[in-house]
This record gives sequence, C-alpha cells and structure tokens, in this order.
Amino acid sequence: MPVLRRFAFPLVLALLLLQGCTVPRAQIRRADAIVAAGADRISTCDRTDHCALPSPLLEAANAALAASTPQQPVHVVTLLDDSAPAMAARINLVRAARQSIDVQTYIWDQDDAGQLMLDELVRAARRGVRVRILADQLFSFNDPDLLDRLARISPNLEVRLYNPTFHKAHTQPLEFAAGLLCCFMQFNQRMHNKLLLVDDAIGITGGRNYQDRYFNWDDAFNYVDRDAMVGGPAARQMAASFALFWNHKRSLPLTHLRDINRRILSDRVPPVWPAPRYRRPVRVARVQQAAEDPAWLQTWLVDASRQVGQVEYFSDLPAKTDKPDKRRALEFTQHIMRMISEAKREVLLQTPYLVMSKRAQHIFRTLHRRTDPPRVIVSTNSLAATDAFAVYAMSYKHRKRYLKKFGFEVHELKPHAPSAAVDNELANLDLDTTALPPSEAASLAHVPAARFHLLGSRGSNNRPAPLQSEGMRFGLHAKSIVVDDIFAMVGSHNFDPRSDHYNTESGVIVYDHGFADQLRHSILRSTQPENAWVIAPRQSKVPVLTDINQAIGSVSESLPLFDLWPFRYATSFDLKPGCQPLRATDPNFYACYEPVGDFPDVALSPKLIITRLVTAFGVGAKGIL
Repeated sequence: MPVLRRFAFPLVLALLLLQGCTVPRAQIRRADAIVAAGADRISTCDRTDHCALPSPLLEAANAALAASTPQQPVHVVTLLDDSAPAMAARINLVRAARQSIDVQTYIWDQDDAGQLMLDELVRAARRGVRVRILADQLFSFNDPDLLDRLARISPNLEVRLYNPTFHKAHTQPLEFAAGLLCCFMQFNQRMHNKLLLVDDAIGITGGRNYQDRYFNWDDAFNYVDRDAMVGGPAARQMAASFALFWNHKRSLPLTHLRDINRRILSDRVPPVWPAPRYRRPVRVARVQQAAEDPAWLQTWLVDASRQVGQVEYFSDLPAKTDKPDKRRALEFTQHIMRMISEAKREVLLQTPYLVMSKRAQHIFRTLHRRTDPPRVIVSTNSLAATDAFAVYAMSYKHRKRYLKKFGFEVHELKPHAPSAAVDNELANLDLDTTALPPSEAASLAHVPAARFHLLGSRGSNNRPAPLQSEGMRFGLHAKSIVVDDIFAMVGSHNFDPRSDHYNTESGVIVYDHGFADQLRHSILRSTQPENAWVIAPRQSKVPVLTDINQAIGSVSESLPLFDLWPFRYATSFDLKPGCQPLRATDPNFYACYEPVGDFPDVALSPKLIITRLVTAFGVGAKGIL
C-alpha cells in the first residue's frame, strides 16, 4: 500500500496533464494548410449530378418527400433483417448520392466490410459528393496511417472522431486504463449512434457497425442484427441530429488529434489511396454487383418496402452525461420508456443484453402489477451466443426478478440458430472453397487474431466462450421493440443502464400496424424452439427443499456482493420432440420441456468461471457493462 500511495499522486497528475494536452492552434493551422494544399483533387466526374447512378431506393424516398405535407407525412420504410440486402442497400445509396453522404457509427474496422464501405465513400467523394464520417474514436480507425490518408484523400471527404481519449486517434492499453482513472464519466460516454444518410432524403439506422460480423462475413462468429431504411421527412430529423453531433466540441477533426497532426506536419507528401485488399474478393464483388442489379434490388429491397405515414427519428444529444438531468439530453431513452409504459396488450423486446436500468425495472414492475398486465416477450442472448459474457452474468443473476416481478417470457438465442444460418448462407454464396481462387481459399486458415478483453466485448473482435458443439456461431445484436402491434422501434438502444446513462443512442419509431407486424414476426422467429432456449423456474420435486433453496437463493441474489448460491431459481429448457411450444406459465410446460442446464452448450473455460465470478461480485459494475 505505501508503494501505491507513493506513485498514485504522480500518476494522477500525469493523467490530468494528458487530458488537457490539446494540440496548439498554430499547429492545427499548419496542418490544415498542408491538408488544403496537398489534398488529392483528382475528380472522376465533371457532370452536375456527380455521375450518380440511378437508384430505386433514392427515387422512392424523393417521391415520398414530394408527396408529404406537414399534416400528412409520407415515408417509405424497409426492414433490413438480412445482412446481404443491408450491405447492398448501403452501396446502392452511396453510388446514387448526388449531393451529400453523412455516416455516423460506433465501430469501423479494417476488415472486408470496413474496407468496402470506406472505398465506396472515397469514390463518392472523388466524383464530387460531400462525404462526412463521424465515428466514435475508441473502436474505429485504429490506424494512424489510414487516418493520415483519409485527411488528405479528397477535399470533399472529412472525418471526425468523437470523444477521443487524450486527443489522440489511437489509444494504447495504458491510455485506456488512464482514461478510466482520470476522467471516468467522459471516457465512458460513447457515441453509439448508427446512421447512413444520403442527400438528406433517405437514411439507414439500427444496430449494424462497419465490421464483418455485422454482415455475416466472419468465419466463426456473426451477429443477428437489424436496420431500418427510411426515406421521407424523417431524413430531415436525421440530418439535424447528425449536424448536432458533427458540430459538437467532442467531435474533433483529424488535424486536431495529436498523433495525426504530428504525422501530417512531419510528412508533407500526400499519401496515396491504395486499392482495398479483400480477404474474400469474390464475395465483395458479388454484393457490389447486387447493389446495381435492378432485378435483385426489386426482389430484396423494393418489394420489401412499405409506404407508411408517421415515422420519427430520435437521438440523444451528444455528451448527454454532461447534463444528464436535462430532458432533451435523454430524449430517445425517455421516448422508449414512455412507449413501453403505455402498453396495453403486449411488449415484444429484443436486446442482446438483458440488464435493466432502474427506470426500466420500475416500468416493467408497474406493468406486471396491473389487473390485466400486458404480455412481455423478451428475445436475448444465451451465454453460448454472446461475446459479452460479463454482461450476461448480470442477466443471469436477476432471472428470478425478471420472471416473477416483471412477468418476462425470456428466450435465449442458441449459438447455432437455424434462422441465423439461413441469412449466413445468403451472405456467403461463394464460401465453397473449391470455387475460390487458391490464395483466397488458403486465407481461411489464417483468420486474424482476436483482440482480448477480460470481461468480453460489446462490439470488438473478442470471441465468445468455447462451446461443446462445433460450427458457425451467432449472437444477437439487434435492438428492437414492438408495442401492441402499433409502435415499432429499430435502433441502437440496448435498454440497459449503459444505453440509458452513458452512450448516446438513436433509432426510428414507425407508427404503422403493418410494419409493426413485420417486425414482430421477425423477432418471434428468434424465439422459436429450434432457435432459442426458454428460461423458466426449476420444477419443484421436493417441496420443502425447493422452498428452502428458493429462499436462500433470493437472499443471495439480493446481496450486492457474495451472491454465491449455486442453485438458481430458473434454468434453461428445451422443447421435447413431438411437443408444441408452450408458455412457461402453462400447467403442461414441464411435460413438454426438459431442463438443459444454466449454461447449455458452454464448455468449461475461463470465461465460464468469470461469468460466475461477475454474478457473485460484479453487481457494482452493472451500470457500465
């Protein structure tokens, strides 16, 4: 302890100095001048429309705008459940842009998906479209070389990073720890919004970041995710929200970042933009081809669209932790809570992280106490499916509360869910290695190493816990809500304490019965017996011993620490062959379902042990996991 005290003050002092170590204005002006003078001014188009390609998606959005009035808005909305259409829609809209493209994201990796989107945006900028990219710094563009190129690649392209640690683009592990120690609230507040907006007419928002696993392109573990594409007046709300974030003090241009500024000043020769080096070039070429194929677009995107009336885009204000008591700072979070509290018949909730904030707990407890409470169906991850196993530990700890006090019907996704495998096949039509070039087939044996994170990931490259079974794995990442088949929300909000208090979140709310029904069926597909385990109370076999076990378990669960009782109130169940699905409250439930253990299919591993430890001792970290 004396040693720790001796070094504590110098360390904190150094961290505080780092926090205030902004780039001098003179250096920023010099770097800006170098960027302006040396920017690659190659233009690939001299037409007034900037050589935009025709797009049925953008055309439908412009038609909706033309038909809208303030009293009667018209929108065209498309649910992007499948990953191939989600990627093709993005490429199609980028190539169709005539004026502007605004992109906002939490993660931007340099794998195939990240390279593809970035290259498409650079091409758009070079043909004259204004392109702005705003990415959260912590998990995006973790490469100063790449950012140096982006700073000077085109006068039409600008990149800003949100809330950079110590005014740097690249965060070293020690700086990560230092950020937590010296300035916890600011470091922990991240921009979790996702948005692609084209010509202020049509936008895509939801859960997907720019990384392979969000588009079913990872070799081992992919996300079940969802976006909504919206054309019409709501795009103006998207534009206004993006402008707030873009102009906020936490959104820093690249020349304002210490490491990038230093590189620009030391290297006056503008770096070239290299051609992408895709690990699976055949797959990339196929989705690019689909993005321009009228028949493919018609089948997968145009025919799947719906014309609706009222749609609202909501977003928290940037840096909402600065003024958490201000109503508008938590606008999106508060609107979601109001939607849920007004439910009459049913709340259908899909979230990867079933960890309820205090406000959400109060709302669900109040709903369940009604004389005729609405049904609450929850689709979430199992430990076998999630890569955020420390977060799962908190969900596991409070199972009894969810079932008894909130009335949840909880379905946890299986890691090899057949419904997810269908989307994976659509996104990977060329994965028969006999059909691949030898160099590409050989790359299957050289999957990039994962970044290690002790407590698991909420979107990095960390891999989930080892399984007893083999095969492609899937984890839920979609965040959606349907209330009474009337309101439907698709967004980035996980309905957890981090989304409530730290991250900024965004999403669209569609007030249309048909769209709500479409989203409802999509979520319910993930709860089917072949895709999910049911969480239910253990069957009472010896009444007195069962009552004693539950009493001890309740006391243990309520403790802030030392929740060590191993016999939990509820466990996972699987449907028996020949039976029909039943609710856990049905008297015949135990005749048709068999228990499969608390963590089915998970092999003994350090991650399983950590999950148990976090359940026992980690309740204090609940708000930030």
